[in-house]
This record gives sequence, structure tokens and C-alpha cells, in this order.
Amino acid sequence: MRRIAVPSIALAAALSLAAVAPSFAQAPEAVTTVTVKPGVSPSKAGTKKKPKSVKLSFNATWKTSGPDGENKPIVQKVVIDFPKGSLYLGGKFPSCTQAKLEEDLPSKVCPKAIVGKGTGDAWADTAKTKPKFTLVNGGASKVFLYTELVNPAVVNLPVPGTVKKGGKYGGYRLTLTVPEELQVVAGTPISLISANIKTTAKNWIATTSCPKDKKWPFQVTSSQNTTADAVFTSSVKCTS
Repeated sequence: MRRIAVPSIALAAALSLAAVAPSFAQAPEAVTTVTVKPGVSPSKAGTKKKPKSVKLSFNATWKTSGPDGENKPIVQKVVIDFPKGSLYLGGKFPSCTQAKLEEDLPSKVCPKAIVGKGTGDAWADTAKTKPKFTLVNGGASKVFLYTELVNPAVVNLPVPGTVKKGGKYGGYRLTLTVPEELQVVAGTPISLISANIKTTAKNWIATTSCPKDKKWPFQVTSSQNTTADAVFTSSVKCTS
């Protein structure tokens, strides 16, 4: 049987080419970040005997790595942890139900339960859309973020939220779950860019104390469909 010899020079050349051949690495996974600028007024805390009514502002911005026009994840859930020393008074305030809010606008079905308003920006695929928000009290353990969209189609629906004592800081935990009808509208995915919301009601949220370090801590966790959870932790200054 005839043996075929491979010249050593050719073998060395092949090995050297293999060593320097470029490797095609996978593109890094997209990463979503959420940044929040909160406000609490007044910043001077009340006491357990004399809670002090406050108004809150919540300005959130979402960004996802990658070229503009790509990587637009859909926000599916937002969790906000409030600090110890906060007091939710939804059980003592006029409230509304999800069934009523699914019938018509809050201003028509339960105007007395409106506790805040806001606006936002979002991607509707590659076009911009501007959702309008109305914050509605749902009782001792519920709140609704009523959302109005006109592009890519007219959709008016409440985003249900649950309020529970505890959470990371021992105050309250608010969990907002976005319904599927607001995640994809008329076949178009909706990706949040920003949400700016202010409470307007008196005696809906109050404070009872300020920590020794004079800071009310909070945390916001945003869950998306195609990227890992985005977590933002910070604090708001307070005085006793």
C-alpha cells in the first residue's frame, strides 16, 4: 500500500493559518437600564401620631444597549420598594375597580379616585408614541395606572398594581403588571422610553419618620421580555 507523505513545510503553514484565523464571537447581549429621579414634598417627615401627607414625583427613563432602531424590549412588570416611614392610605381614600376602569375613562367612571397624572414616551416599533397616564386609587391594597394610547391604535386600559407592606426596605412594595393588550398594540410592540408621573391627591400617601442618615431609600426593578431585569437603587433626602 502506498503511503502519502505530507511535506512538513505545508503542514506547518496550515497550522499557522489555523492559529491566526479570526474567530467570530457572538454579539454581546442587549442590556436594559432604568434610571429614576424621584421627588417627595414636603421632605420633612411626619410622625406615627401625626402622619404628614406628601406628594410624589416619579421620572423614569429606560435605555437598551445597541443601535437605535434595534433592541426595544417590552416592559412587562415594574416593582417599586418604598422605605420604612412611608404610609399608604388607599384604604381611607375613594377607590375604583378594574371593571369600572375597563368601561370608560377614570374621569367619567370614578373621578374622586384619581390620585395622580402623567405622560410618557414609547417606541411603537420604529415610530414614537406618547402614552398618557392617570393614577387611580384601588383601595387598601390596589392601585391602577390607567394608560391611554392613540398610536398605533386607540387603546385605553388600566395597568393593575398591588400594594403590600414590607419589601426590601420594610415600607411597601408596589407591583405593576402590564397587560398583554398594552405590550403589543395592533400587532406593534410597545417599548417604554420614559414615564413621568406625579401624585396630586392629599392624604393618599404620608410619611411617619425619617431615618438617622436622613435618607429615604427606594428601589425600582423593571422586567422586560428580552433583556434581564433592570434595577435602580437610590434615596431621597429627608428631615425629621
